[in-house]
Amino acid sequence: MKNTLDPLEPKADKATVRRHNLSLVLRAVHDEGEATRAAVAARVGLTRAAVSSLVEQLLAGGFLTESGKTFSGLAGRPGTALRVARTGPAGLGVEINIDYVSVCVVDLAGTDRVRLTEHLDNRDVPPGEVLARAARIAARTLESAAEQELRPAGVRLALPGLVSGGTVRQAPNLGWNRVAAQDLFGEALGALRPGLRALPVGSDNEANAAALAELWFGEGDGTGERARSFLYLSGEIGVGGALVVDGELLRGAHGFAGEIGHVVADADGPECRCGSRGCLEQYAGQAALLRGAGIAKDAGGPGVAELERRAAAGDARAAGALERAGRMLGLVLSGAVNLLDPDAVVLGGVYRGLMPWLGPSVDAELGRRVVSGLWVAGGGRLRAASSSGDAARGAAALVVRDVIADPAGYAERVGAT
Repeated sequence: MKNTLDPLEPKADKATVRRHNLSLVLRAVHDEGEATRAAVAARVGLTRAAVSSLVEQLLAGGFLTESGKTFSGLAGRPGTALRVARTGPAGLGVEINIDYVSVCVVDLAGTDRVRLTEHLDNRDVPPGEVLARAARIAARTLESAAEQELRPAGVRLALPGLVSGGTVRQAPNLGWNRVAAQDLFGEALGALRPGLRALPVGSDNEANAAALAELWFGEGDGTGERARSFLYLSGEIGVGGALVVDGELLRGAHGFAGEIGHVVADADGPECRCGSRGCLEQYAGQAALLRGAGIAKDAGGPGVAELERRAAAGDARAAGALERAGRMLGLVLSGAVNLLDPDAVVLGGVYRGLMPWLGPSVDAELGRRVVSGLWVAGGGRLRAASSSGDAARGAAALVVRDVIADPAGYAERVGAT
């Protein structure tokens, strides 16, 4: 009988085991924030002698630092406190959105160390030009990072639209179709840094990156408890979405899960740039909000800040626009909540600042339509995104996570050891 099982991987040798254990120790210190060798050994199940050897290698490679004495909570003398290094390996995240580019560098702890944001109208601008702009901002960010002795291991792009294999298959609000964003950005950045090591470039959907930032850095429900299963909405010119389930991003069969902005709220509604009609973003995207409030928006217009100011001042038209958008958001979100049953719904992007006026109608609609009866308006399951996370930081943190998953591989690539 033919064996249809996949072949087994080769047996792990000593080098492979050590490589795995280096990551195990580095992750343990990263997750704890500060730990002694004894505490790490207890957590990862290795002997203290083995952990000490691995720690010495991580110290020599610039992944860890040690300082002072601290009690591990275990028997024995105080141990030296280990922390992930504030210099050395880092991640570079580049968010390219419709009307801005934001670039940040995070260290191994995930701390946002360098940030540059430029407000640019990227609509109907050739993709190569937009990506070259982003590369110029990234190059300046890298110079600032070098002054802090940070060495990004790579770049992760956070892009609006359907992103797969380094290509933006479709980004209706940018007018992009089948744009090889990774390659174009990598070439532009490399041309700005002649003679320097080329940084590997990856890419993801911007809502995915923002949702991961919320998972890793968010403030949760105010008690310090972060939700591990939640639906994230990113409100910008368009409306993006992402779903986190039990601490993992749900990508879908083709990587396109979360496109809630193009869920149809009204089949007879206005035409959307995606080619359909009545998509959610036609009712709750930035353009719809401003239009409903009677605020003109062009590249130099007042935009969402003016909407927020008017709403705070009690302007009836602004309040009405936000209430209507909230109802449409709640309508579409109720279907997603009934289907997926997340712990929470998190509203990010421009929605975050508009929550006092937008949130009540979203919450009320969810309370009426979620069939479990477990959604109670005002119950805390609808939350504003944390100020600690955004797509650029989430993208940069993805690079850092790759380093932590294989510090030996990073050291080999850059000659750190």
